[in-house]
Amino acid sequence: MPFPDELGPAVNVVDYNPEWPSEFTHLAARLQAALGDRAVAIDHVGSTSVPGLAAKNCIDAQVRVTALSTELVELLENAGFRCRPEPWNHLEISNGHRCDKLVFAPPIGERATNVHVRLLNGPNTRYALLFRDYLRANDTARQTWGAFKQRLAQSVPDIFDYGQIKAPATDLLMTSAEHWAAHTGWTI
Repeated sequence: MPFPDELGPAVNVVDYNPEWPSEFTHLAARLQAALGDRAVAIDHVGSTSVPGLAAKNCIDAQVRVTALSTELVELLENAGFRCRPEPWNHLEISNGHRCDKLVFAPPIGERATNVHVRLLNGPNTRYALLFRDYLRANDTARQTWGAFKQRLAQSVPDIFDYGQIKAPATDLLMTSAEHWAAHTGWTI
């Protein structure tokens, strides 16, 4: 759930913004500076990482690490990022595997951001990269997914309800993504 300063009037899915990649690059540099060599890789993930895809105007970054630790939390909090406290921001199920993670909100007053800290080779890390790469490669899936999210946001403006309805549709999308990965030989 958003922190109080992040609350907006409703879910808003907008057309793709060509500024999103440069905004991610700026965010990635800040994360790298805060984490140093603890960040093995920093990936632009989520809908804003897919050119042409409608998305909520929130940059998602994935920081790949070899281990989750309180030190990571301290380093990111010292840089102004806020660890999201909800249980679903510390554990997710990906392809039937329980995966620990950390999610951070931006410093107060900054652009909407989610920083997902995940294990380097975790199933949830792969999932985020597969989502991105599949939608980058498949025009029909990208257009259909964007149109679905825009229609959903118009009819379900509450962020929690929006996410609950979108989750099973995401599972269907990812079934197609897995077929694509097998067919093309895609790997991380």
